[in-house]
Amino acid sequence: MFNNNMMLAQLLQDMQDPEMMREAQKMMNDPAFQERMKQVTENDAFKQSMDKTQEMMKDKDKVKELEESMKKRVEQGTKELEEFKKKSAEQEEEEKKKSEEMKPKNKTMKKKTSSKKKKGGKKK
Repeated sequence: MFNNNMMLAQLLQDMQDPEMMREAQKMMNDPAFQERMKQVTENDAFKQSMDKTQEMMKDKDKVKELEESMKKRVEQGTKELEEFKKKSAEQEEEEKKKSEEMKPKNKTMKKKTSSKKKKGGKKK
């Protein structure tokens, strides 16, 4: 269903959404989240990965190569995401139509009434 390029494209779209960014800010202000991030950043594997990334970023050719690769991935992911959204909308519309077809159509049916006639007045 979702691949990495689609998730990347969705992330970039979400980052343009003010409501999403407000929610992200709330999460980042949460002490539990801050504690978890502290644990992650103090992890040796994370530190090594960050050092490696910083070293790689010093190579201008490598940075350019990564930027071009990222741009292509975002473009591909955006295309795939839009196709996915279109197919999902079409599926929802089909399901809605099927649901409407399954509902009983009582608009033309009249309310049933008793064939017995009621006598007016009181019995003596």
